[in-house]
Amino acid sequence: MDIAIKRATFPFAIGQWQRYIIYFVFVGLFVFFSIFLHDKGFLQAGNLMNIARQTAMISIMAVGMTFVLSAAEIDLSFGAVVALSAVTVALLLPYGMIVAVPAALLVGALCGLINGLFVSKVGIPSFLVTLGMTGIITGITRWVTDLQTIPVDNETFAFIFGSGDIGPISVLFIWMMVIAAGGHVLLRKTSFGKEVLASGGNKISAMYSGINVNRVKLYVLVLNSTLAALAGILYAGRLQSARYTLGESDLMMVIAAVIIGGTSLFGGKGTVIGALIGALIMGMVNNGLVLMGLNVDQQLILRGIIIIFAVTMTMGTLRKKKKS
Repeated sequence: MDIAIKRATFPFAIGQWQRYIIYFVFVGLFVFFSIFLHDKGFLQAGNLMNIARQTAMISIMAVGMTFVLSAAEIDLSFGAVVALSAVTVALLLPYGMIVAVPAALLVGALCGLINGLFVSKVGIPSFLVTLGMTGIITGITRWVTDLQTIPVDNETFAFIFGSGDIGPISVLFIWMMVIAAGGHVLLRKTSFGKEVLASGGNKISAMYSGINVNRVKLYVLVLNSTLAALAGILYAGRLQSARYTLGESDLMMVIAAVIIGGTSLFGGKGTVIGALIGALIMGMVNNGLVLMGLNVDQQLILRGIIIIFAVTMTMGTLRKKKKS
């Protein structure tokens, strides 16, 4: 009987270890940088808040991408949505924030709606739809701006959406935590979140259970683009300007954060908190590499290695589940 109990509990222990490994990695990296970069100010409150500030937009986009990947879809256009929404809010700010901010969010939601309709109604794979939309959105942004930077000189807007601090806490950190908390509740505590995970885990079973899988796909793509639009607004507020190149390099960072955080690339499994931790890990690594004196090229190489490693781990876990 003792042997039977050990056989039953050992896989559970392994599963629990795999579930929480992201938190061990986060703590381990933090301790590593704290020791080796202590003399370069890594542990200073200003630097730690700077990591959160630099990671905020990536974290917000990672929340949306968690829903997309959990539903077994992909969105390659969110980086282009970031730039278009930032440009939209910058161009409309002379008419007031009450016009500019909702308009920018609406632009993002509209891009997601177009993606979702082609995926859910026409049946085109999300990879191809969003790849095509990336070119369209980027072209519109370049055309509207004429490749020029649009300045943002509204101080109130800049304070609320990026540049402000409430005491020692950055406004961007507050935005990040609010969106992450909302995303976690939506995914884990609501029927919509359960439908997302069920649709991504097994589409046929979800349909037999009465779940409208196509509607779920539409909603997650709209949600993802809307959060990308919010990230674009925050970029405009933080940089006090908008440019067509915003969001270009975020695709790899966001997907890496989500996968490292424990969301399956193949659907059916997602964690918003894990995505947040994954984004903070990427931000902490970038910050540590900068303090070490490494250049951007070396940072890109390391990010690529992390993504390949994360995908390999995800595929290995999936194979183990299929065998069991």
